[in-house]
Amino acid sequence: MKMRDTLTFRLMEEKDIDQILEIEHVSFATPWSRDAFYHELYSNQFAIYILLEIEEKVIGYCGVWVVADEAHVTNVAILPEYRGKKLGEALMNKLVEVVIEKGAKTMTLEVRVSNVIAQSLYRKFGFQNGGIRKRYYSDNQEDALVMWVRL
Repeated sequence: MKMRDTLTFRLMEEKDIDQILEIEHVSFATPWSRDAFYHELYSNQFAIYILLEIEEKVIGYCGVWVVADEAHVTNVAILPEYRGKKLGEALMNKLVEVVIEKGAKTMTLEVRVSNVIAQSLYRKFGFQNGGIRKRYYSDNQEDALVMWVRL
């Protein structure tokens, strides 16, 4: 990434699903399917998916469900070659801005107990530990740390 590269944020469209799936497959042990993202776009009235692009290439995305005044983060991912450049932080900043606009007063998410890098990012946004979901992840039965923040 060069300094002159332009970061842009926009909402996910159906044409983006292939790029999102590439990010999913390199980011998660149990990636979501094409059908799952299609469902989020067309059948889930609560879902919002924000893309992060550099020069029109999707390099990251995040998803959230905003139900009443609560936002539940479903996914956050950045392509591996773009990690460590504060882009996840930029994406989370945009996410917080969007959910506040939608009326959210709190935000929650689950993160693997072993994913200390992600936990560190979320703590920068004021997220605090809220509990453990035992054997939450189906690939290895790892526990999930539930984190919350009041916006």
